[in-house]
Amino acid sequence: MKRDKLIFDLLADEQDRQEEGLELIASENFVSKQVMEAAGSVATNKYAEGLPGKRYYGGCQIVDEIETIAIDRAKQLFNAAWVNVQPHSGAQANAAVMLACLQPGDKILGFDLSHGGHLTHGSPVNYSGKIYKPFFYGVKKETGYIDYDQLKEVALKEKPKMIICGASAYSRDWDYAFIRSVADEIGALVLADISHPAGLIARGLLTDPLPHCHIVTTTTHKTLRGPRGGMIMMGKDFENPWGLKTPKGEVRMMSNLLDMAVFPGTQGGPLEHIIAAKAVAYGEALSDSYMKYVLQVKQNAQAMAKALVAKGYDIISGGTDNHLMLIDLRNKGITGKAAEQALVNADITVNKNMVPFDDKSPFVTSGIRVGTAAVTSRGMKEKQMEEIVDLIDQVITNPESEQSLKKVRKHVHALTEKFPLYK
Repeated sequence: MKRDKLIFDLLADEQDRQEEGLELIASENFVSKQVMEAAGSVATNKYAEGLPGKRYYGGCQIVDEIETIAIDRAKQLFNAAWVNVQPHSGAQANAAVMLACLQPGDKILGFDLSHGGHLTHGSPVNYSGKIYKPFFYGVKKETGYIDYDQLKEVALKEKPKMIICGASAYSRDWDYAFIRSVADEIGALVLADISHPAGLIARGLLTDPLPHCHIVTTTTHKTLRGPRGGMIMMGKDFENPWGLKTPKGEVRMMSNLLDMAVFPGTQGGPLEHIIAAKAVAYGEALSDSYMKYVLQVKQNAQAMAKALVAKGYDIISGGTDNHLMLIDLRNKGITGKAAEQALVNADITVNKNMVPFDDKSPFVTSGIRVGTAAVTSRGMKEKQMEEIVDLIDQVITNPESEQSLKKVRKHVHALTEKFPLYK
């Protein structure tokens, strides 16, 4: 068969882009060669609807073993009692949880997207805001920290069936115990979406939601450094607290409802090649070298935040507990959109992002989101974070100067050459 030169040339270009540039998008990371190998393996050929040992297709004996290993490793990594590794993404994991636990029109309480939440936590443009009735909490304007008083006030007034915690652009730890206490007052479930800090949580560097939250979802490709995908977990099985019954009248365990909500509820055949890559990534995340990695991710984020503050940048909440930070650029006289484009022109990749109480549209924004997971995977440490902040500052100070951008781009290439992506 003739090689598809057009596509493979573009893939080579993308590899060059990744290797030569600085990847600071907080939701991105670089997988290991063996994770990539598993994701591109022959397991992509196998249909396996159902669960290990309970498939709707024959010939699943080997992928059953692979998926069982993925489940067992995930349980060990997160100290979970039940895990489903089949969701294709974090968004699909959240959709499955809501399908299992809610009815159309039920109230949900989530973290406001414009304050750092996620689309699937009730945004009106997402299924979660269209099928269910969303309410929101945000951060305090003075501190940038979650306004837990507001969360409790809205919860007690509206009595949602589910409270969702977790974020895509929030740099601080969460008080899961408090959120659970509020939920218990009104008989609500708590869903923790830990897609961003999952790797740090798994290795004990942030508060563990599993003892407090009924259900936990995550992606597998951010700080967890696995393939793109999702996962659902519980600390322990429990009977459905609302007594939801099947058509035959049985009350099912929540784990069974969640399994059914993944398949056949929201997706068909699982991606067994991606599940194989997840299993490899979970094995890596249990290692001592990964522990050193996530420690460095956190240290690098703190070093970057400190350097940015020293240069007069306004970081929401004043710093970070995890791998990312949200930067309000209004005091620098540049929009998030303009900053993103200027930085991309210098081969520094970030994403524009709304900041709390933003006065600009989501297409323009007043801020950028920056993370350290990917550059830490290359072996960079605190010294390089300070160097990167200097480069960011040079670009934002002179965003339209081609001479300045060229100088920064050259510096970026020299820096990344010292820290090759795949040695």
